[in-house]
Amino acid sequence: MGNVTPTITDLLHAEEANLAKFRRALRREDQLVFDDLFAAAYKHRAAAAYAGHLLPFETFLLAMQIEDHKEVMHLREEIRNLRRLLEAFHAKKDE
Repeated sequence: MGNVTPTITDLLHAEEANLAKFRRALRREDQLVFDDLFAAAYKHRAAAAYAGHLLPFETFLLAMQIEDHKEVMHLREEIRNLRRLLEAFHAKKDE
């Protein structure tokens, strides 16, 4: 007999399959976001496995949130840099 305990990847595939009808009901643009969120969750499978949480989908949601927040932090930094460049441009222009 083989191992009957599902891996974290198996659990994530199962959750994705359970939400297939939900995904199908979404608009195309939202389906792309849905797919992107699951891609984010796949990036953190090792951490989710390590957590050994009884409800792994909560861990997957947290992994999705982590990836989204990383993007927000990156975009904030980009805006900060662009503002600095714009202020420097205006300061130079006023000289």
